[in-house]
Amino acid sequence: MRKTIIAVVAALMLAMAACSGGDRDPTTTTIADRTGDPVRGFELYRGGCIVCHGEGGVGIEGLGKSWIGTTFINESTDEELIAFLLVGRPTDDPLNTTGVDMLPKGGNNALTEDDLRDLVAFMRTLNL
Repeated sequence: MRKTIIAVVAALMLAMAACSGGDRDPTTTTIADRTGDPVRGFELYRGGCIVCHGEGGVGIEGLGKSWIGTTFINESTDEELIAFLLVGRPTDDPLNTTGVDMLPKGGNNALTEDDLRDLVAFMRTLNL
């Protein structure tokens, strides 16, 4: 009886393993699987975003909004913030309150989605 139970459990485990992964390579990491690095995000921020959003993310009037304690950041998921950063916010967007274009990727087309995830992780540190 005990051997039968062990065999059944082993068969169930093999079946679950076969169904769970499909043809996905377990060594592949998608952007949604990766957690951002806030330290690297800070470095990226200092390399570009700071021009409009100011030292420490406090914002610069007429250029960029503050990143500190904002409802937009606090109520958006990481994926929503990355999607926003990918497209930016043009001046004709009704939610643009600065009158200045927020260019896609902040005007730095070299930024990857991993870079944007790191920036979002840094944003989160300003909103704890």
